Amino acid sequence: MDGSLGRFPVDIIIFALIAAFLALRLRSVLGKKVGFQPMSSPAPAPRSAEGPVIEGRAEPSAAPKMDIPAPGTRVGQQLALLATKERGFTPQQFLTGVDGAFRQVVTAYASGDRTVLRERLTPAAFTAFDAAITERETTGETQKSEIRAVNSIAIEDVRLEDVAAGSAAAIDARIVSDQISMTLNAEGKPVAGLDAVTEFSDLWTFERLLGVSGSSWRLAAARSA
Repeated sequence: MDGSLGRFPVDIIIFALIAAFLALRLRSVLGKKVGFQPMSSPAPAPRSAEGPVIEGRAEPSAAPKMDIPAPGTRVGQQLALLATKERGFTPQQFLTGVDGAFRQVVTAYASGDRTVLRERLTPAAFTAFDAAITERETTGETQKSEIRAVNSIAIEDVRLEDVAAGSAAAIDARIVSDQISMTLNAEGKPVAGLDAVTEFSDLWTFERLLGVSGSSWRLAAARSA
């Protein structure tokens, strides 16, 4: 038998190794982003939006950038009208509250803390979150969510309407954050998401009855944006 490599297809072996390397690299950076998103206004639905994996963002930012529409815009005029109906309301204070609510709700959903969710969500939204948590518990899955930074929060829209109990307001806020978010099965193996810092963009809708004692802003819907 001739021991030389003259007839051995070395080039095929090299191409096969390159293809395997590229496949492993793609698997390390691609994946379904499944952070906080148990429902889609109002029924439960999986999160499908994709975001970039962010290298080198390990430290959380001090405070998010807050974007408030200018007074001359339609949304700015609605905010001014809201301030006349709800004494003490300011857009800056609202966005500060959104920042705190976002962190609390994401953490509570991941840990299954229904007490916090019941306080922060409208009844309809809580029903959807509760169903998603129950399904996760039934299958033995766990959610790992870690907010590394909330980068920006922007008021996207404001709606005022008359309801049976008086006046009500709804505000859409776009929240851009860096998170590590993944779902683990009963064996502790990842079934969705990435164990890497990923950018998420969410649109959360908060509702409140105006002029009613004890009323507070509560999350009514959350979806990818």
